[in-house]
Amino acid sequence: MIRGRTLAAGVGAVVVIAAVPWLARSRGGTSVPTVTVTAAPFERRILAEGNLETAEATPVAAPLDAQGALKVAWLVPDGTSVKTGDVVVRFDPTEMEKSLRDGESDRSTAESRMAGTRAETGGTIRNLERDGAQAREELAAANRYKIDDPDVFSRQEIIRSQIDRTLATQRIDTADATRKVRQSLAKVDLDLIDIERRKAGISIDRAKKGLDALEIKAPHDGILVYQRDWRGEITKVGDSVWPGESVAEIPNLGTLQARVFVLEADAGGLTPGLPAKVTIEAHPGVVYDATIQKVDTLAKRREGWIPVQYFGTALAFKTTDPTSMKPGERVRAVLSLDARPAALSVPRNAVFEKDGKKIVWRKKGSGFTPVEVTLGPAAVGRVVIEKGLSEGEVVALADPTAAAAGTREAARSAGAGSPTAIGGGR
Repeated sequence: MIRGRTLAAGVGAVVVIAAVPWLARSRGGTSVPTVTVTAAPFERRILAEGNLETAEATPVAAPLDAQGALKVAWLVPDGTSVKTGDVVVRFDPTEMEKSLRDGESDRSTAESRMAGTRAETGGTIRNLERDGAQAREELAAANRYKIDDPDVFSRQEIIRSQIDRTLATQRIDTADATRKVRQSLAKVDLDLIDIERRKAGISIDRAKKGLDALEIKAPHDGILVYQRDWRGEITKVGDSVWPGESVAEIPNLGTLQARVFVLEADAGGLTPGLPAKVTIEAHPGVVYDATIQKVDTLAKRREGWIPVQYFGTALAFKTTDPTSMKPGERVRAVLSLDARPAALSVPRNAVFEKDGKKIVWRKKGSGFTPVEVTLGPAAVGRVVIEKGLSEGEVVALADPTAAAAGTREAARSAGAGSPTAIGGGR
């Protein structure tokens, strides 16, 4: 006789469809519960939870032209239907305006320093040129009226004339050399000031671009869905985001799928292509058919501080309904694993280990014989027997050797105490 039974308990629990055993007692004097092995449908069902998401979505990111963090000043509610070009997020312009004012002030200061340096350098150069010109006139006059005839001039006058010519030549050389050095230094100073002026100009250009890009607009029609952080929270007014950082996305509702999480302990046999049933919490009366599309390679924690690990699993729907299915909605899924139309299965407590092998105690006559078996998939309370047993055989649900030893010990205890029990009665 075959009867169906469903067992379920919490997320990640399994459900088995198998034969309900008939229990019996052995006739050998020792009471050992037994079960008759029968073939029956077997299916392991895994319960999992998750959310709806889309396989394709257009990201909505902060502008790249901004400098530094941007503070959100206004945004549309999560899940808003938007049209192409609609403003969905505005950022606070305070920092950009301050950067613009600072840049303009720095550029004005640099231009003033540059003008002052040019004026100062120009005056110094003119003075040096005037000193050089005066020294050249003095040298020319000394050469024109050369005092070097000893018959006409005294020795002292000749020496003084030579000293004047030498001094004029040195003054010319010094003025020319100082003018060249001063011109070189002035060029270096002007170049450095010009670098500061250009840096200020770059800051101004960036601030202006940032002010022109303080709005995020929808790239196309759809539903705006803000991204969640590791705590499940979305962007809100007052939060800061970096240039290029994705703030939200506009999903392609035609690619909706369920993203569920299966406990690591229940993930054995979890492979793409297996069937699943999905229920959306917002519409509990509707069940959607789906198949396992992808299973994560590694198990991961859903919450960083909770050591329980899950395999993320993507479920593809056979049909979708964008009018009632929205990204982010919570879902519950029943994944069907190891489904077999007929399988021999026994309760878990009918399987024992002996000498490193899996065995069952098969009933033979009035006793039991150990039989090595090959186990298949297991579920709550039951395990499939791949090899070693046939339908109709009877196996023990407890170790008969332990039961027999317990019976003998009880008999010895009863025999040793009977005289006392009988003699003590009055």
